[in-house]
Amino acid sequence: MNLTQIEQQALHLPEQERAALVHKILISLETLSAEELEQDWMIEAGRRAVELDTGTVQPVSADEVRRKAQALLR
Repeated sequence: MNLTQIEQQALHLPEQERAALVHKILISLETLSAEELEQDWMIEAGRRAVELDTGTVQPVSADEVRRKAQALLR
């Protein structure tokens, strides 16, 4: 199986399974442990929450993000 075939199969997985796959692949590239990576994501989530709360950034809906991402992949 080549990369294109793997990609096509992965893109047809349900959203939660794709997210889990991405998580596993990212962990495989990181030198951090899963716990350290989780802690980093929690810090980032907190930072982003502060930005939303203070109005520094405006929220973007998941549908809009998905639409823009799909447009970039075409």
